[in-house]
Amino acid sequence: MRLRPALLAILAPLALAGCTGSGAGVPTDSGAVASARVATLDANQLATLLAAGEVVLIDVRTPYEFADSRIPGALNAPLTHFDPAAIPVDTAREVILYCGSSRRSAIAAEQLADHRGVVVRHLAGGIRAWTDAGYETVANDPSDDPRSR
Repeated sequence: MRLRPALLAILAPLALAGCTGSGAGVPTDSGAVASARVATLDANQLATLLAAGEVVLIDVRTPYEFADSRIPGALNAPLTHFDPAAIPVDTAREVILYCGSSRRSAIAAEQLADHRGVVVRHLAGGIRAWTDAGYETVANDPSDDPRSR
C-alpha cells in the first residue's frame, strides 16, 4: 500500500504524538524512558549494599553456572526461564541482578523494569567483575553436581 504525500503529511504528526505520551507502567513524574529504567552498579557498590542487608540478589545464569560459583546469598532465576512476576517483592530491599558478564542481566533487568515500572539495577561486568574486585564467591560441593553422576 502506498500513501500519498498529502495523507502521509497528515498521519505522521499523529503517529509521532502517540509515541510521546506516558506509557503504561512507566512513572510519568520521573521523565524516565525505557532505556533509562535499567542502570548498573559496580562490585564495590553492590558489596556495600549486601553488607547492609539492602539487596535481594538474583543470579540469572544457568543452574550449572550458579552451582559452580555465585555471590553469597544470591537466588537463581535463569534468564532462559525468567519470569519477572516470580521475582520476590521486598519493600525494604532492592532487587539487583547479575550474570557472568552483564549481558543476560541487562536483558532480565529490562524485563523486570517493564513488569514493575521502576528502575532496575544490575552488576556491571557480572560475576567476573565481582571476582576481579576480590570479593568472595561460593559453590556447591562438587559431589552434589548431577553432571558428575
